[in-house]
Amino acid sequence: MSKAPRTDTQPPAPHAADSHDVIRVHGARVNNLKDVSVEIPKRRLTVFTGVSGSGKSSLVFGTVAAESQRLINETYSAFVQGFMPTLARPEVDVLDGLTTAIIVDQQRMGADPRSTVGTATDANAMLRILFSRLGKPYVGPPGAFAFNVPSVSASGAIKVERGAKKAEKVTFNKVGGMCPRCEGRGSVSDLDLAQLYDDSKSINEGAFTIPGFTGGGWNSRLYAESGFFDPDKPIRTFTKRQLHDLLHREPTRMKIAGINMTYEGLIPRIQKSMLSKDKEAMQPHIRAFVERAVTFATCPDCDGTRLAAHARSSKIKKLSIADACHMEIRDLAEWVRGIEERPVAPLLTALQQTLDSFVEIGLGYLSLDRPAGTLSGGEAQRVKMIRHLGSSLTDVTYVFDEPTAGLHPHDIQRMNDLLRRLRDKGNTVLVVEHKPEVIEIADHVVDLGPGAGTGGGTVCFEGTVDGLRGSDTVTGRHLDDRSSLKDAVREPTGVLEIRGAAVNNLQDVDVDIPLGVLTVITGVAGSGKSSLVHGSVPADLGVVSVDQSPIRGSRRSNPATYTGLLDPIRKAFAKVNGVKPALFSANSEGACPTCNGAGVLYTDLGMMAGVASTCEDCEGKRFDASVLEYRLGGRDISEVLAMSVAGALEFFAEGEARNPAAHKVLQRLADVGLGYLTLGQPLTTLSGGERQRLKLATHMGEKGGVYVLDEPTAGLHLADVEQLLGLLDGLVDAGKSVIVVEHHQAVMAHADWIIDLGPGAGHDGGRIVFEGTPADLVADRATLTGRHLASYVGA
Repeated sequence: MSKAPRTDTQPPAPHAADSHDVIRVHGARVNNLKDVSVEIPKRRLTVFTGVSGSGKSSLVFGTVAAESQRLINETYSAFVQGFMPTLARPEVDVLDGLTTAIIVDQQRMGADPRSTVGTATDANAMLRILFSRLGKPYVGPPGAFAFNVPSVSASGAIKVERGAKKAEKVTFNKVGGMCPRCEGRGSVSDLDLAQLYDDSKSINEGAFTIPGFTGGGWNSRLYAESGFFDPDKPIRTFTKRQLHDLLHREPTRMKIAGINMTYEGLIPRIQKSMLSKDKEAMQPHIRAFVERAVTFATCPDCDGTRLAAHARSSKIKKLSIADACHMEIRDLAEWVRGIEERPVAPLLTALQQTLDSFVEIGLGYLSLDRPAGTLSGGEAQRVKMIRHLGSSLTDVTYVFDEPTAGLHPHDIQRMNDLLRRLRDKGNTVLVVEHKPEVIEIADHVVDLGPGAGTGGGTVCFEGTVDGLRGSDTVTGRHLDDRSSLKDAVREPTGVLEIRGAAVNNLQDVDVDIPLGVLTVITGVAGSGKSSLVHGSVPADLGVVSVDQSPIRGSRRSNPATYTGLLDPIRKAFAKVNGVKPALFSANSEGACPTCNGAGVLYTDLGMMAGVASTCEDCEGKRFDASVLEYRLGGRDISEVLAMSVAGALEFFAEGEARNPAAHKVLQRLADVGLGYLTLGQPLTTLSGGERQRLKLATHMGEKGGVYVLDEPTAGLHLADVEQLLGLLDGLVDAGKSVIVVEHHQAVMAHADWIIDLGPGAGHDGGRIVFEGTPADLVADRATLTGRHLASYVGA
């Protein structure tokens, strides 16, 4: 019986659950955001643009991602929450439609010596299972191939009830893959004894050169009065036994100078008190000592592979797991393709997909045993992406911070495909980005500005890419900017000869880098650019190297202290008010007594994460109330530190506050595009690009003849790139040689000389594929860089 045709042609009413298609932000006031309200479409790719400091990160990371993270933490039990930091709710009126946010940022991966590219993804775990199943000879389960798992054996007696109670002897064995000598680190540390003491002197003559052990304090008295050796004899005359007691004696309770104390050899004492601490948190003089005294050498037992002998003995197709992890990932992917074993077919497929993802994302030149701490910010971000590409999660919000950092134009296309893939799986993808190639693929664009710092924090445009192009915003006007090749290039004043460079993947490279001009080193990621510049340029040339590594300093450091700007400001305040300059330092006499000048109180909660709360006495101003009564040009010291660089530039230009020394430093900060930074902003809150530009501003006054910059356009808006090029020209015109490692085509077009490395990455790179002027590179078009630059300048 046929069904009667339907008469109702009305489509079914949409389900209420399908109506939540936007993330709604209303009244966001985090950092410099000025009551921002936006609607971000879900399951689409939204790009956030705007000049540096316009509020992009405050909206995406500080508001949307932060609230999502806070709400997820609240779903855990009270016990688990006790181990988590207490997150404050972002300053926003309404946040609606949030989904789980996964942040894929450029924070360097943990510097744990046992963390590698393989352990940071699932690749190592899958390889271990593969070798435990197919490796010949069989040495044990997957843990037997893990350099993070030590081998353990134990024996004892346990009571067993079988009719009558009796004790049975049992042995317990667990096979791990960790090399017992280096404990899975691949290198062993040794102390250089010449850095610990001067063996021509006696202890009483001050033989020790260790910080804290000099000057007759308790540390040196402990050894001088221990009675194990004569403190008036030079150390080089000690017997073998006396030297052992001085350096290696195990902890011994004894009476020294009438006080019960624990005596311990010098080496274990230093290892406990200094070497077990985080190097970055040390005081500068102790850090300098540790860097001098500790030497690292490849572990002789495992030859740097981190694995015990049994783990290296088991092989598949003549390769051990150590060999597999040492191969470039793209070669490893080919090797895995050649294994055809039916029982492990699903595992091989999953491993194959993970390794292919590395190649696809432009990281095929890495190896799985590469320490995670040595990856650049851009590489670390792409490794984190691989973790999420294979994920089964959908309807998740992925948040990216400049995913194209460190990518050649050729690789940006691949990154775009990956972002689209994440979106097409049904995820919301939010990207903070400056590159026009990424802005082009957006389904939705949010442009913040119009300026930076206090001049930003508003939404200037929301809509499609075509709409942005037609809008009169800073981003819209500069979206189609294209630098043209220079009519004439400068002539070099000399050359820097590099001969036989073979650091990392460089293949015996000979090159002449011209001096007195702007030289740009290009090539795909992993082609050997940094190895050539940082590993081969001799340091005796007065080289000023400016990279994006973290600035060493405490959370008290800020742009004013780092650049030396605070000195002339303090002196000016002291002179006008007739008091000491030290009063105007939050690290000295003028500090608020409650928070010791930190502005916040750090509460260490023992097993939980510490909590920072604003000091109630100084309200975060960091100074004692009496200091804030002294003024300069109508402002107190805390108000001056709260100014932006641009505001301070005007303030110190004229009137009572006129200060040429401060003005000079501020001008340099403005020249590198940091006009929006506040003088008192903690250095720990700066991005990699901001840190690099701050270093550049600080070094610009130095006498160095050669400036080496590593991607100075990182984090720069299209409109600011022009300003950076003017700054580089200024350095060259002042007689400096400027060498820039860069992917940005505007910088390439502006160069006087280009050195292109390649043709590929890893072992396919490390060769010079082009040397000459940008015009020659465009005309030649024989390299990847040449073809991209030609299409960029419209040649």
